[in-house]
Amino acid sequence: MARTPTIPRPDLRGRRALVTGGNSGLGFETAKWLLAAGADVTITARSAEKGAEAVRRLEGGAGAGTGASGGAAVGGGAGTGSVRVLPLDLANLGSIAALAGEVVEGGHPLDLLFNNAGVMAVPRRTLTDDGFELQFGTNHLGHFALTGRLMPALLRADAPRVITMSSIMHWIGRIDFEDLQGESSYSAWGAYGQSKLANLMFAKELARRSDSIGWQVLSVAAHPGFSRTNLQSSGPNLGRSKPSRFSTILNRMPGMTQAAAEGALPELFAATNPEALGGDYFGPSGLFELTGEPTFAHFARRAENGKQGALLWQRSEELTGVEFPRD
Repeated sequence: MARTPTIPRPDLRGRRALVTGGNSGLGFETAKWLLAAGADVTITARSAEKGAEAVRRLEGGAGAGTGASGGAAVGGGAGTGSVRVLPLDLANLGSIAALAGEVVEGGHPLDLLFNNAGVMAVPRRTLTDDGFELQFGTNHLGHFALTGRLMPALLRADAPRVITMSSIMHWIGRIDFEDLQGESSYSAWGAYGQSKLANLMFAKELARRSDSIGWQVLSVAAHPGFSRTNLQSSGPNLGRSKPSRFSTILNRMPGMTQAAAEGALPELFAATNPEALGGDYFGPSGLFELTGEPTFAHFARRAENGKQGALLWQRSEELTGVEFPRD
């Protein structure tokens, strides 16, 4: 029987983390692991009902009480953490600004930011509330804007980390600066690949800027291999009356997929590995990086092209209206 991948669980008592999409899939498993390590965790969800249900599950899964702040105090692991949910729609810049404003105005440091949520392989070109192609707008621009707006809270922390989730599908991605929104030509997987390449390029450019400006924010990236989550169906099945044949076949392939709890390990490894450096990229160690223990992952050379990374950053600031600190 294959051994279930694990990583050491550090003592995260007193540390604050925010996990986008923490109500399900990889985000939920990440939040669950962080709580067991003693962290105070904020999860985000588009649906208030689903967010509240996720908090109840996290409470019940870790032996919870009620904290003074109204969050759930969860026991286990290194100590007692807490969990709360805040509304966030990464496809809406106003929603991003509202959440970031609440976090920053709270006055607390933010130690760990997990840019985890996303959509995948939407079959027909769909737009965000702000007019961006849905995958590029949600997966990249949404997290770019969120990170920028949360910088005041990140800069309050002693050793902040930003962990951005990419994908093995970044290998098929190309950044089309002449058609970022897929207006001239759109394909579901091409747009997804572009968004995941953008995620990885953003993580590496954020690391470069942190070093050059002196933010002392450690920016790293990860991918989950092929993990069984609702992401495999929610995007490809958007607008469909039944699951796509592609997603059905892939999820039935024996030995080529892993559970969401295992898929969350690379981003947790990226968040807690004391030897991680800015721009590092982590993923599963098995065949084709689909499953297995977390380790350093391979990536397309174009992901670390500094000139392209700087251009993507500039275009992202122009599109979102969000600027990072200049010093």
